Amino acid sequence: MGLFDMEEGAFYRCQRCTNCCRWPGEVPVTGEEIDTIADFLGVTADAFIARFTTLRRSRRGLTLIEEQDGKCVFLDGIDCRIQEVKPNHCAGFPNRWNFPGWRSECEARPEWASDDDTRVKG
Repeated sequence: MGLFDMEEGAFYRCQRCTNCCRWPGEVPVTGEEIDTIADFLGVTADAFIARFTTLRRSRRGLTLIEEQDGKCVFLDGIDCRIQEVKPNHCAGFPNRWNFPGWRSECEARPEWASDDDTRVKG
């Protein structure tokens, strides 16, 4: 995954617009994330895997399933049902990964570190 159309030195603060959650594509999940999300939902890891994941296109790991329209299975209106334990992939958008044209979809606002601060935290 690459980074596209980022302002130099900016950290993008999520506004929870959920537009990235509506964008089709893989949301890879690790074994640790599966355990954490399953526990949060009150199901076993095996039940979570069976109900909410599928094999990645690369056949290297699992990804969250999507609805038919491409949105995340955990998007409920404008809320993420697993916000407190969402995968690192979700938490990393758009600062650790994004896609061409993301700025026309995403409402994240750029912030810059002040002189006395080394980095604006997300």
